[in-house]
This record gives sequence, structure tokens and C-alpha cells, in this order.
Amino acid sequence: MNLRYNFEAELWRHKGSAGWYFVALPDELSAEIRLFNQHLEEGWGRLKARAQLGSSEWDTAIWYDTRQQCYLLPIKASIRLKEKVQCGDNVSVNIRI
Repeated sequence: MNLRYNFEAELWRHKGSAGWYFVALPDELSAEIRLFNQHLEEGWGRLKARAQLGSSEWDTAIWYDTRQQCYLLPIKASIRLKEKVQCGDNVSVNIRI
């Protein structure tokens, strides 16, 4: 199955020591993805995906956060630098499951 989803979200930094950067998928989108793809999740709610932000495209995964009840997409440093995005920016993302 190759499902495409487009959304806009704010880039934010996790407050833990690792300092990962994420965008949270919208609640309705997360609910739809989980409804149809939960059986494909690996450990800790991990679901393989291909993401695109600007001209950058990469293989990654989205992670289901049970506290926020949505999937989180990590945005690695090389992508943030190349696309010139920083914490607090609204970004347009395309993901394929």
C-alpha cells in the first residue's frame, strides 16, 4: 500500500536531552493513518514512511505518541539546514506510508 498524505505543522524540539526535532501530524490525519495502518506498526508505534519537506526527500518513520494521540515525524538536522527551517516554523510536509 502506498498512501500519500500532505499537511502543514509547526516544527518543535523535544525537551529531552537528545533534542530531537519533530512535526506532529494533525489529529484527524493521525487517526486515519492509525485506523488503516496500525497492523503495520513495528515496536513503539513505528510506521515506515518516506517524507518530503521542500526539495528534500528521505526514508524515515513516523512514531505514534500515545500522550498526544498523534504520529510524530522526526526532522533530522541535515534536512532542517538544507531547507532553512527552525523551531517554530510552519512547514509543509508530504509523507508516503
